[in-house]
Amino acid sequence: MPDTGYLLIVFGMGLATYLPRMLPLTVLANRKLPRWLTDWLDLIPVSILSALLAPGLVTSGTPRVLDLSKPDLLAAIPTLLFALKTRSLVGTVIVGMGLYWAISVLR
Repeated sequence: MPDTGYLLIVFGMGLATYLPRMLPLTVLANRKLPRWLTDWLDLIPVSILSALLAPGLVTSGTPRVLDLSKPDLLAAIPTLLFALKTRSLVGTVIVGMGLYWAISVLR
């Protein structure tokens, strides 16, 4: 049987993950939010994705240095343009993978 300490840690981690999601839902569920706030909240997923992707696309090494010749970035730019033009998730994935492969082979 697992140690009680581990169970408490797992329970605490679950609570720490659940509460920040549950509290805003319960508090704001029956309220009408201002339009500016809902517009701002719509931008959060894009901001988080950008913050996660940008360092890997434009920097390399330790310490981090700007590197605009990475295959990741060279494939990401035309893939982004394709995605914006077509709005096709499957097509974007295929184009991105193909471009990344082609750039890696040609380098």
